[in-house]
Amino acid sequence: MFSVRYRYVFIFLLSLYSYINIRVTVGTRLFDFELNSGFLFAVLAVVVLGVWELNRLAEKLVMPRVSRVHPLIILFLASMVNVVIVSTVSLFILYFFLGKPLDLNFTHWKLLTAFGFRVNLFLNCINAIVFFMNRLKKIQLEAEQLKKQNIEAQFEALRNQINPHFLFNCFNVLSTLVHKDAEASSKFIAQLSNVYRYLLYNQEKKIVTLKEELAFLDSYTYLLRTRFNDNLSIESKISDGLNQVMVAPASLQMLIENAIKHNIASKKSPLHILLQTEGEYIKVSNTLQKKEIEEESTKIGLNNIVSRYKLLTDKPVKIEKTEVQFTVKLPILYLEP
Repeated sequence: MFSVRYRYVFIFLLSLYSYINIRVTVGTRLFDFELNSGFLFAVLAVVVLGVWELNRLAEKLVMPRVSRVHPLIILFLASMVNVVIVSTVSLFILYFFLGKPLDLNFTHWKLLTAFGFRVNLFLNCINAIVFFMNRLKKIQLEAEQLKKQNIEAQFEALRNQINPHFLFNCFNVLSTLVHKDAEASSKFIAQLSNVYRYLLYNQEKKIVTLKEELAFLDSYTYLLRTRFNDNLSIESKISDGLNQVMVAPASLQMLIENAIKHNIASKKSPLHILLQTEGEYIKVSNTLQKKEIEEESTKIGLNNIVSRYKLLTDKPVKIEKTEVQFTVKLPILYLEP
């Protein structure tokens, strides 16, 4: 506090306040003799200036040092010594300019020192308030940084779940296809390369544009159509005007993957998946035709999406289930300006 940028303005204002206060209470008789207004203001200003500046010097010496005693206590004790020094010097300066003998009058010294102690107590109280406010701000900033680091760590853990889960399923498809059609396998590998490139380039991102995600889905759904043919129908009714909004990377792909994993997709019972917008949400719904024997699940897909969106927005991921349809609604995200 003592090193504040505009300290001389505050010193002047405090001196002026002290002068007005003394003039109102005791007039110009601070001592047992009359002082004209100029000398009265000058001696008060010298005391305030001296106490402030010596405390500023003490603060620079005390605060950086580590001690078992609180630095504010040490600073206050040092400031009391500063008051005695400043009051004594100020009194002699006043005697000099008034032409009085330079003999220390204990009564005069006691009055000026008492004034100095009051000023010093006020300054130390303000300094303590500033000290603890700055410490509170620092603690809050550190807490925010720790919170941010924790969120980043959660994101990293969640991102690391995506690629192995996705690749495991893709390689299963490829291992089936490679023995049937070499040309189709080559095209499948090209599309798989596009998909993996997207995941690789966006794995460090929290959000991507919806346009990028839909382009990625084009390659991904090609892989699915290659495997399922007419057993699977994926339709997108998302308008082009929403292509600049944001989504979590691979979130739509994981919802499609989950729908296929947990539902029958056959010629007799084709699986229909529909992507569309509804208000401030992107809705992914599929016909509900649960498998009698479900595949072993790691419970990663949907939980991953819900966890990521909790870190991205206050809007919840909505999950709705009826007898014939399963729906997941993802909140639309926007870049902050």
